[in-house]
Amino acid sequence: MTSTTTTSPAAAALPPQQGALETRGIEPVPESQRTGHPMQLFWVWFAANISILALPLGATLVGIDKLAFWQAAVVAVIGAVGSFAIVGAVSIAGRRGGAPGLTLSRAAFGVRGNAGPTLVSLLSRLGWETVNTTTAAFALLSLLSIIFGSSSAAKSVPVLTIVCIAVFIICTVVVSGLGHKVLVAVQRWATWIFGALNIVVMITLVTRVSWHAVGSAPHASIGVMIAGVGTIAAGTGIGWANASADMSRYQAPKVRAGSLVASAAAGAGIPLILLIALGGLLSASDPSLATASNPIAAIRALLPAWVAVPYLIAAFGGLLLSNHLSVYSAGLTTLTLGVRIKRVYAVVVDVVVTFAGSIYFMLIAGSFYTPFIAFISLLAIPITAWVGVFVVDMLRRRSYDPDALMDMKRTSGYWYRAGIEPRALGSWALAIIAGYLFTTAGTSSDAWFTGVFAHTWLGTNGLGWVITFVVAAGLYAALGGARRTDVPVRPAPGGQEPAW
Repeated sequence: MTSTTTTSPAAAALPPQQGALETRGIEPVPESQRTGHPMQLFWVWFAANISILALPLGATLVGIDKLAFWQAAVVAVIGAVGSFAIVGAVSIAGRRGGAPGLTLSRAAFGVRGNAGPTLVSLLSRLGWETVNTTTAAFALLSLLSIIFGSSSAAKSVPVLTIVCIAVFIICTVVVSGLGHKVLVAVQRWATWIFGALNIVVMITLVTRVSWHAVGSAPHASIGVMIAGVGTIAAGTGIGWANASADMSRYQAPKVRAGSLVASAAAGAGIPLILLIALGGLLSASDPSLATASNPIAAIRALLPAWVAVPYLIAAFGGLLLSNHLSVYSAGLTTLTLGVRIKRVYAVVVDVVVTFAGSIYFMLIAGSFYTPFIAFISLLAIPITAWVGVFVVDMLRRRSYDPDALMDMKRTSGYWYRAGIEPRALGSWALAIIAGYLFTTAGTSSDAWFTGVFAHTWLGTNGLGWVITFVVAAGLYAALGGARRTDVPVRPAPGGQEPAW
C-alpha cells in the first residue's frame, strides 16, 4: 500500500533536518524527505528491548504466577511477538501520514477530543522513563560500589543516588534531544556493543541455574498462561503501541505494511524472548527474585565478581537505549498536547518530571517491583482502548489531511463536533471502564486497584485488556467509525457544525 498524503504548505516550508539536530516538531514529514526503510526500525525496536527490565517480567511468570519454565517461554513468545506485531500494525499510520501517532490520532478523535488519549500516552511515557531511570540508577550505584566501595543502597547514599539519576538523564537527553537521525544511528550501533555484553552475562547466568528446580517445577493451568500473556503484552508491546508511528513517520511511502509489522515483531521479539525466558529460569532457582525491591542487585548477587561489571554496564546501556526512544516520543506527545515549545525543549521538560519520579522511587518508596506491576496494569487499559479505536479507523483511512492535523481551530477538517469525534471518544471511554472492571492493578498480595469483576474467570486470567480492545474496536465500528471516508468533513459555512 502506498501513501497518497499531500504535503501541507506549512510542512513544505520547513527545511529538511540539517546535520545531527532534528528541527521538525509534530508537523507531517514531506514525502520527499521520507527515505527510511524497515531495517532501521528493526534496530530501533531491538535496542529498545534489550533492557534488563525484561528479566523481572520473566521472573514474575515463574516466581509469582507459578508457571513451569516451558510455559513461561511459550508465554514470552506469544506476549512479546504478538504485542509488537500490533506495534508494527499501528506504525503503518506513521508511514501513511508522516506524523507522530498521537498527532495522527486527531483524525480519529478530533483535534480537541484527542487530548484525553494524548494525556494518557504522555503519562505512560513518563512512567516508563521513570522506571528506566530508577533501574539504571540502581545499576550505576552498584557499579560504583564495586569500583569505590560505596554503598549500593540508595537511601544510604542519597546524594550519590541523585548524581546517578542525573547522569542517566543527561545521557538520555544528549541523544533524544538531537532527534530522529542521531537516535536511529545510536540505536543500531549501540545494540551490538550492549548486546554482546548481555550475551556474556546471559551465558554466565545460565550456568547458575538450578536445572533440577527448573525440571521439577509443577505446571500451571492454561488460564494462568493466558494471564501471563496479558502481563507480558502489557509490559512490552502495548506500552509502545502509541509511540510506533513516531519512528515510522520517516519511512518511505513504498515500504510494505507487512515489512513494518515484521520489523517490530522480530526486532523486539528476539531480545525479549531471550531475556524473559532467562528471568524465568533464574526465578525457578530463586523465587525471591520476583519480589526483589532492587532487581538489579538481586541478579548481581547471582553473578561471580568478574561478571558483575559487564553486567551492570549492560544493564545501564540497555535501559539507556530504551529511554532514548521513550523520551523522544514523550517530547512529540507533549507538543501534540498543545505545549508551545520546540521539540528539544519538550524533551527537557519531560526528563525533569522523570527526575522527580526517580527520586521518589529510590529515596522514598519502599518497593520498586509492586509499583512497576501496578503501573503497567493500569495504563495498559486506556492505551489498549486507544489502539482499538485507532486500528479500526486505519481500516478505511488511507491518507491524512496534513493541514487539518495541524489546525486546532474550527476551520480544521478534523473539528467534527466542537473539536470532538463523539463516536471515537465515547468508545474509548466506555472501553476503559469495561477494562478496569476486570482488572487488578498490582500483585495479588498488594493490589492498588481491584475491579468489580476482577475475580471472575476473565479477570483472574488477565483478560481485562482483551475486553478493552474488543469493546473499543467493536463499539467504534458499530457506530460507523470504520465507514468514514478518507476526505475529512470540514465545517459548514457560517461556523455551523457539520452533519454526519
